[in-house]
Amino acid sequence: MSKQINKLPPKQRKTKGLSREELMNMDKNELVDRIIQLEAHTTQLKNIISKSEPVTENIQGYNNQRKFDFTKCTFRRVLLHIIYFGWDYHGLAVQEDSTHTIEHYLFNALVKSCLIESREQSQYHRCGRTDKGVSAFGQIISISLRSKLEPSSTDYSSEIQYCKILNRLFPRDIKAVAWMPIPDDRPDFSARFDCKGRQYKYYFPKSNLNITAMREACRQLIGSHDFRHLCKMDVGNGVTEFTRRVVSADIIALDKDCEQTTSMYALVIEGNAFLWHQIRCIMGVLLLVGQGHESPGIIAELLDVEANPRKPQYNMALDLPLNLFCCRYDVKSRWVYDDEELKYIITNLQADWTLYNVKSTMIKDALEHLEGVLYDLSKEGKKCDRDGEYNDVGRREMQDKEDVALEGDQDKICDIDRNLEELGEKEKEDDNNKCERDRGLKELEGKETGDRIISHAECLLQGVKPKIYTPLLKRQTCSSLQERLQYYRKKRKVESGSDDEEIK
Repeated sequence: MSKQINKLPPKQRKTKGLSREELMNMDKNELVDRIIQLEAHTTQLKNIISKSEPVTENIQGYNNQRKFDFTKCTFRRVLLHIIYFGWDYHGLAVQEDSTHTIEHYLFNALVKSCLIESREQSQYHRCGRTDKGVSAFGQIISISLRSKLEPSSTDYSSEIQYCKILNRLFPRDIKAVAWMPIPDDRPDFSARFDCKGRQYKYYFPKSNLNITAMREACRQLIGSHDFRHLCKMDVGNGVTEFTRRVVSADIIALDKDCEQTTSMYALVIEGNAFLWHQIRCIMGVLLLVGQGHESPGIIAELLDVEANPRKPQYNMALDLPLNLFCCRYDVKSRWVYDDEELKYIITNLQADWTLYNVKSTMIKDALEHLEGVLYDLSKEGKKCDRDGEYNDVGRREMQDKEDVALEGDQDKICDIDRNLEELGEKEKEDDNNKCERDRGLKELEGKETGDRIISHAECLLQGVKPKIYTPLLKRQTCSSLQERLQYYRKKRKVESGSDDEEIK
């Protein structure tokens, strides 16, 4: 006898939108996650729309103004020297999910001032693409800007004041320093493709780092090498060649007194072009060398991709200290500066320096005080509250003296006077102890001791510091270049015509 099987109704396909009943049945955490997801999606869509629309549509009052007629204008191909502090920005390049980028503010100012009609028509090129948190003192862009002179005119003093106009529209930490006309015989000159050298600086304190060892490691970077183990491989975007030439690399002192733990140094490295996160990866390894965890020869071993075909897992250095310092071109330097505008930029930078230096000095003052407390505790082996002890006693003694004076007890006044004299002697003794402590701390400057904490540079390495250090060449490794190529070929993001035999 056959059994009758009741067929289940087909399962309804889940749609993107949720009904009111479904939303009512969701708990609070699910609803919060849903709201966050929708808000992120909405922000992304707004940014995509804003990129596709002219920037002028977002400018308040633009619709009430007469549209600028660019057909009546002449244009001049120029190089613009831009400086910016990228600490609070999401990088240089425009992004779909964020408007807080350098290029967003750059093109907003260019369009609002009618120096260009749109980015697409401006023949824009940038020298270097800096990532989130990275600054640039020498960023150069090539672009076609509106001009009030004939293209052949060399009366640059009568030209539009490009820097002054842009600086009034830029945020405070972005500035246009100078502009230079591109030679007429090189109309296709590009700030990116015609750059002959890019110099970066990475700033860091001496702390307890071995600067000599770091300098020795730097020397191994010079020359043409395969830097696949000293960068973040971007195979998904078609980067399969990792040989780059480093012209120079060195550690330089920035302070005259370069032996203090707070003395500042910088890695100065120059090359024609750099890979994604190459300098931050190099600096991450150099910090390990400076801390004594690795020998200077680790750089040569990481550059030997035949002996070490896989990149060991390690943390790269923090983004904040990195700076695109300058760019070199093979054209005659004819930068046009505006004296008044240069004074304006210097004034602003001096104000910024003052505020940051005041903060730095306040932190240093608190740090020296706490280091003094730690020094006293380690020396005496007991808690020492030097700062308020005698001042509190002195205030109590003075109050007692006033109270006794009102009662007319002269004998007790004499006793209090003797106590105050003893207190003065104690204060002198404490001052002598403080001087001795300061001399002791001075002698310990730059020296590693068991009682003193010297960890200024540890924050520059991203990630969690392990309790037990594992040498780089004994760590787990990442996928090899060949494995990455095979993976992305399956995803059809990399052409399959590359010869695997050539990539080892």
